[in-house]
Amino acid sequence: MGGNLGCHRSLPADPGDVRQRGRKFSATCSFAHVSAHNPERLNVNAASEEELMTLPGVTRAVARAIVDHRARIGGFRKVEDVALVSGIGAAKLQLIKPEICVSSRRHNNNDSRKEREQGHRVSLAHSWTPSSHPNSPTGCSELRLPPGGPAYMASERPEVQPPPCARHGKPVVRVATWDLQRCSSDKANNPGVKEVVCRTLLERDIKLLAVQDLTDQQALYKFCSELNQPTLSSVCNWNGSRGVWKCAASGKPTGESCEGSEYSGFLWDSSAGIQLKEAVVLESAAANGNGSDVQPKAYLGHFYIGSSELTVVNVHLRPPAAAAKQQNGRSHKSDEMKTHKLSPGVTEALRGVKNVLVVGGFGLPPDNAQFEPLKKEKLSALVPSSINTNISTKAPQGSRCLDNIWASRSIKKLYTGHCSVLREGLTNPWIPDNWSWGGVASEHCPIVAEFFSDCIKEKTTKEPLLNGGSSVAVVERDDITPKHER
Repeated sequence: MGGNLGCHRSLPADPGDVRQRGRKFSATCSFAHVSAHNPERLNVNAASEEELMTLPGVTRAVARAIVDHRARIGGFRKVEDVALVSGIGAAKLQLIKPEICVSSRRHNNNDSRKEREQGHRVSLAHSWTPSSHPNSPTGCSELRLPPGGPAYMASERPEVQPPPCARHGKPVVRVATWDLQRCSSDKANNPGVKEVVCRTLLERDIKLLAVQDLTDQQALYKFCSELNQPTLSSVCNWNGSRGVWKCAASGKPTGESCEGSEYSGFLWDSSAGIQLKEAVVLESAAANGNGSDVQPKAYLGHFYIGSSELTVVNVHLRPPAAAAKQQNGRSHKSDEMKTHKLSPGVTEALRGVKNVLVVGGFGLPPDNAQFEPLKKEKLSALVPSSINTNISTKAPQGSRCLDNIWASRSIKKLYTGHCSVLREGLTNPWIPDNWSWGGVASEHCPIVAEFFSDCIKEKTTKEPLLNGGSSVAVVERDDITPKHER
């Protein structure tokens, strides 16, 4: 998968067919609106912006214009109507016409719909059947994989030894950070991505996860709902502790780039004695020449873990090279590149606070001079500069140290000495990878650190407390609808 998860490549009919067909697709797409009768055609009356961007010459602005125009007219009646969209015209229509089809939203042909559903069931019945798990609140329903990808999802999870629940007779809790790389709801709906994220949390016994680079808050809810009420067989069939998961996504963007807004979030197992006290976005005083704030903001979460308190600062700084733009064939350094540094507000907010973890994507190795303010506050990086934290199918061992967990001196006393960069189990047959399949869920590895804790593993009843300026969404096992509490 490309660095921004928006890289384009042809859509092979299956993993064995890697011939270029002229059709391009984004790794964030769920492929739910590819025509069932012709896998090469995209239904422009139902496709999302990300899926429309897989068409040749269609940028995000044009894709958004298609969606807006479609909403105004109630759906396209014929393919030629797409030419009326601003940014399309006759020339571009001829380019994308072989790749698209229409299915009117007003059309209500039940027989046709049933025929398509039966076709999906027949083609996938051999690989997906309903299953249930004794600890699951509901049995898994039949999963219908959209056409165009592998005919079955024979994913193989790594053989992972269950991590110990205690060390030296003391209970431990595992905290992780994961940059999910432009993770939209479409990407979170991809069954391969969903399996990788959920099974990684369960297999590695991760109880608190900080997530970066979400393109919308709903993406995090998808993973939370899957953990609580699984639909994937591999998640249903998990034999270990399942937990009761909740999530919180920042109510406002924590970053802006040429690709759009990004959000941060937390995902935690409340049955492990973890409660969210409050979550706030740390405002930044830095602004560009136009007065708009371009400094990435940290998402700060105050948690109770048993009787102890933990403050987690969730940050996302892009590597300097990621902010370079090409204009007229020349490299151009934007304001984004100049200002993507650790905000002074982070260190100011941490003064006098004990048990602090600063986690996320830092864009640079920890020995960079930019992180001197963290060192002055007596924080130390758990991942050394010599350890790579990125991954791809071509470079499974990575090449750069971009992500980390910084621990304060007080929390370092509770550190068990176990911190790992996870590399196994991050690929799936249903995740695109250039001209083929089997890509990684993100080009960033999850990082897991282990700390001693006095957690009591029982379901907590106390609801999170929030300050007036934050907005937290919580999802529980018995209620998969997000609750917005203020």
